[in-house]
Amino acid sequence: MDSAGKRDLHIQHHHAAQHFPENHEVLKPFLKWAGGKRRLLPKFQELYPRELKNHKIKNYFEPFLGSGAVFFHIAQNYKIDNAYLYDINEELIIAYRVVQKDVYKLITELEKYEKSYLKLNRSERSTYYYGLRWKFNRQRHYMDFNTYSEKWIRRAAQLIFLNKTCYNGLYRVNSYGDFNTAAGDYNNPKICDPENLIKVSRYLQMAEIKKSSFDLLENHVKHNSFVYFDPPYRPLSKSSCFTAYSSARFDDTEQIRLSNVFNRLHDKGIRLMLSNSDPKNSDPDDDFFDDLYSGFNIHRVPVPRFINSNAEKRGCVSEIIITNYKHIA
Repeated sequence: MDSAGKRDLHIQHHHAAQHFPENHEVLKPFLKWAGGKRRLLPKFQELYPRELKNHKIKNYFEPFLGSGAVFFHIAQNYKIDNAYLYDINEELIIAYRVVQKDVYKLITELEKYEKSYLKLNRSERSTYYYGLRWKFNRQRHYMDFNTYSEKWIRRAAQLIFLNKTCYNGLYRVNSYGDFNTAAGDYNNPKICDPENLIKVSRYLQMAEIKKSSFDLLENHVKHNSFVYFDPPYRPLSKSSCFTAYSSARFDDTEQIRLSNVFNRLHDKGIRLMLSNSDPKNSDPDDDFFDDLYSGFNIHRVPVPRFINSNAEKRGCVSEIIITNYKHIA
């Protein structure tokens, strides 16, 4: 990218937050993430609160950020003033903060990885991947995850590289917090996408991004707000238990704790939406969420499921969307 191009993009970056986004400015999440919501966005759009559609909601909260697909969709299509994007995964927060604050330096780092990786043959790529994964895990013990620094830029570049080249783009860690997803097998992975990263950075200028547990959200939610909860999904079966987006586990006790937060925010008049897997996919008698959110609106939506090592088990499953307001399309 030449200096003139960087200068023009910097000007756009500086002023973009002051303008309602144009329809042609379509951006996509810069990370793949298990449970990403891009395929559900048309249904979400039907179910968003009317106050968001009427521009009366000014603040958007998302305490399980992940790929950020819902935030990017709302930021592009509705007039919100502020976004509050939280997640317990400190690696994810580093990546978002770097894209927000130092996108050009990040692009430079990613271009180096892309150039080095793409010139290798298949065997060499695997060696390169596992070498960088080892370095990523080892350096974690020496990272200051609380204070922004140049090291964060390199860290974010490593995470994005691993995300774009690992198996199925699946972020997974073991009980020690080490990233342990195997290498993927792609012919020409898009490791660096400067145009999309710069657009993402522009939209993130409206956001407060920080590591936080969902239960701390209650102290910050303002009255004219919309909160979307996308917690780690309750497993459809015991054998499909995948909750390891971070070293902290999200079991039924956490799901219940989250429902208590949902209820308290509802009592304050906050507009709320929550999504999760539908346990009735595997057990028609499992009323876990029906009981937990009785009194609220529960919508069941068929969704393609692609992240499964067994291709025969990939297909449509039902997911639930819970809202605490009347649905007016």
